[in-house]
Amino acid sequence: MNSAPEHPGHAGQEHSPLPGVVWGVDVGLARVGVARCDPQGVLATPVETVSVGEGQAALDRVLGLVREDERSTGVVVGLPRHLDGHESTSAAEARRWAKHLAAALGPAVRVWLVDERMSTVAASRGMRQAGVRAKEQRDRIDQAAAVEILQMSLDAWRGGSRIGELVPGRKPRRRAAGNTP
Repeated sequence: MNSAPEHPGHAGQEHSPLPGVVWGVDVGLARVGVARCDPQGVLATPVETVSVGEGQAALDRVLGLVREDERSTGVVVGLPRHLDGHESTSAAEARRWAKHLAAALGPAVRVWLVDERMSTVAASRGMRQAGVRAKEQRDRIDQAAAVEILQMSLDAWRGGSRIGELVPGRKPRRRAAGNTP
């Protein structure tokens, strides 16, 4: 019998990527904000804003950032919803991103879609309170929204709650019955 108590809601770390570096992604039509946390999962910090251009360049950049840190264990992608809970028109793009990230990263780095209602509003308010003028917010608002999305997720996980919707990725390869050494 295992004497170590499991954290509620974290059975076998199935519902939490902590400890480890977790990334936050705020997918927009023009820009994608990226944030990450420390390996203990305490504090989300901004990383960069990636311009969405032709093709897969923005997705490839985010994949590169996540893969670059061998301590990466998870990615949260903001799922845009209206205040009444219905998904916004941008939700399909966020779902597409999450699906591609999960497939490309494999089972070692799990991907969640999380409700991002009010994340941009909260990010903008925080920037205004910090003295950042509205004109200057444009280049940083996506990163700040990614920080909001990630920090909310970290706080929930540390509190023992499940968050969002786990996006199925690649399953680990299994050896054929006759190919075992």
